[in-house]
Amino acid sequence: MNPDHRLPFSDVVRINEIGAGLTRTLVPDDAARALIVKALDLGSLERFEAELALVPGRAGWTLNGRVIARLEQICGITLEPLPVAIDERFSVELVEPTEREPDEVEVEITLDDDAPDVIEDGRIDLGQYAVEQLALTLDPFPRKPGAEFVQPEEPAEISPFAVLKALRTKDGDEKS
Repeated sequence: MNPDHRLPFSDVVRINEIGAGLTRTLVPDDAARALIVKALDLGSLERFEAELALVPGRAGWTLNGRVIARLEQICGITLEPLPVAIDERFSVELVEPTEREPDEVEVEITLDDDAPDVIEDGRIDLGQYAVEQLALTLDPFPRKPGAEFVQPEEPAEISPFAVLKALRTKDGDEKS
């Protein structure tokens, strides 16, 4: 894997390890939090914890979790740090890919937000889901209370002749 395309935080579970279910509490170390800060363009990430439960579901598995974080986003107007506290629950349905014949090609485009995630290579990256859920709770346009964008006035168009006129001396202006 290219180190520039590393995931900021990873904790992989193979589906054969799930059994009747498993629970995990993920707390990234300082280095992983620094990667998450960079990946999500945060000011800082003081605390990040994910409580996860992976259990067999209707057609695969259900990942239920809670993301808790204390962080700073950067205000898009003032560029000052904006403290944010997050405590959100989530649930994601996961399914194994369906087997298809090699010569059978089917393209399916689904715009359903409730469609289950497809498990790749028999592995579920709990860390990736934790970071993804954190990212989904962030305000995409963080703004400090009271901060308001004011459109600067457009400068009046200056003609080149007006510039030349300003350069003329007063003596030149008084000629008749």
